[in-house]
Amino acid sequence: MNPNAASKPAERPSSRLSRFSRWSTSTTAMLIALASAFALSQAFRTVGAMMATPLSGHFGLSPQQIGTWAGTFHFMFGIMQLAMGVSIDTFGVRRTVLAAFPLAVAGAALCAVASSFHALLLGQALIGVGCAPAFLACTVFIARHFDASRFTAMSGLVMSLAGLGILFTGTPLALLIEAASWRAGYAVLAASAVLSWILIFWRVRDPVRAEDRTSAETAPAERQSLRKAVRELLPLFAMPHTLGLLCFACVSYAAFITLRGLWLGPMLHDRHGLSLVSSGNVALVMTIAGMISPAMFGRLDPGGARRGRWLVGCAFATAVIFALMAFTHSLAVDIGLPILYGLLSGYSVLQYSYTRAAYPAAMTGRALSLLNMAMFLGVSLMQWTTGVAASWAASNGVEPFRAVFLTITAMLAVGTLAFLLLPRAHEKAGLASAQP
Repeated sequence: MNPNAASKPAERPSSRLSRFSRWSTSTTAMLIALASAFALSQAFRTVGAMMATPLSGHFGLSPQQIGTWAGTFHFMFGIMQLAMGVSIDTFGVRRTVLAAFPLAVAGAALCAVASSFHALLLGQALIGVGCAPAFLACTVFIARHFDASRFTAMSGLVMSLAGLGILFTGTPLALLIEAASWRAGYAVLAASAVLSWILIFWRVRDPVRAEDRTSAETAPAERQSLRKAVRELLPLFAMPHTLGLLCFACVSYAAFITLRGLWLGPMLHDRHGLSLVSSGNVALVMTIAGMISPAMFGRLDPGGARRGRWLVGCAFATAVIFALMAFTHSLAVDIGLPILYGLLSGYSVLQYSYTRAAYPAAMTGRALSLLNMAMFLGVSLMQWTTGVAASWAASNGVEPFRAVFLTITAMLAVGTLAFLLLPRAHEKAGLASAQP
C-alpha cells in the first residue's frame, strides 16, 4: 500500500481552494478595473453641475440649450445599450470596452477645444457612445462571474466605487475651473480616460466558464446580431410587468442625475449667489452621500415582493423632496435636501435585483439591457424637458428652478404611479419568492 496515497485526497481540496482564491481575487481586480471606466462615465454625465454656468457665459447658451447639451450624452448612451449588449455577448466585455472607450477620449478632447455649441454637442455624443458599455460591462461581468446571492451587494459596491467619478465633478472640478477653465476639466477627464483604457487593457480578461465552453461546442456557428437582439426583446414586451418597470426606470435614476449632474450648481449660484467652489462643496457632500447609499441599499435589499414596495416608497419620497425645493427659496433647504436625496438615491440599485428576479434566467441579459436603455434615455428626456421648462419659465416671469423641480416632480409621480398601478413582477406566479 502506498503511504502517500492517503495524503493526496487531503491535498486536492486545498489546491482547489487555492486556485479558487486566486481566481476570485483576480476576478475582483478585473471588476475594479472595469469600474474605473464606469467611474469616468459617471464623471462625464455629471460635469454639467459645475460646467453649466461657465458654458452659458462663454457660449451664451439658453437653459434649453444647456439641457440639450447635457441630454446628448445620455441619449447616445441609451440608444447604444442594445448594440453594446450584442457586442459584449459576441466579443466579450474586454474587447467591447477597449473598442468603444477611445471615442470617449476623442469626445472629451473635442469638447476641450470646442469653439461652438455644435462642437460641444458632437463631443458629448462621442463621449456618450464611448461610455455606453461601461456600466453594462460591469453588470454583465458580475452576473457571469459572481454567485447570484452576491449580485445586489457587488452591484452596490461597483456603484459606490464609480461614485468617485461623481466626486471629481464636485469641489475638485470647481477648483480646476476657477484656477484654469472649463476646458481644463475636459482635458483632465480625457487624460483619465486614457489611463482607464490602459488599466483595462493590462488587467481585464474574459474568463471562460465551463458553461460557456459547452455552449460554444454545442452551437459554434450561432452568433448574436443586432437584428436578432431586437427580435429577442419582443418577448419582454409581451410580459405584463415590463411596461410598468420601464416607466419607472425612465424617471428614477433620471431625477438624481438631472439634479446632481445639471441643475444643482446653477440653482445654488443663481438662486442663492453661491460661488462655483461653494456649490462644488455642496455637490461633493451630496456625492459622498450618494456613494454610501448604493452599498447600503444593496445590504438592506428586502427581496421578493417587498423590493417593489421599497422602490415605490423611495420614489415618492424623492418626488416630495423636489416639490419642497420648488416651493421654498431657503438656502438651508436647497443644501440639506439634495444631501438627503444623496442618501436616498441608492434605492435605484434595487431595480437591477428586481429585474433579475422578474424574468427567467434566459432573459436576464436582455432585460438588463432594456432596463439600462430605459434609464439613460429617461435621463436624456428629463434633462431636455427641464431645459425647455426653464426656458419657458424665464420668458414668462416664473422662477426657472421652480419650473425645473416641478417638472421633475411630475415626471417622477407619473412614472412611479405607472409602476404601482400596472402589473408588477411579484404578482406573477412563481416570482413572488424570487431572489437576486
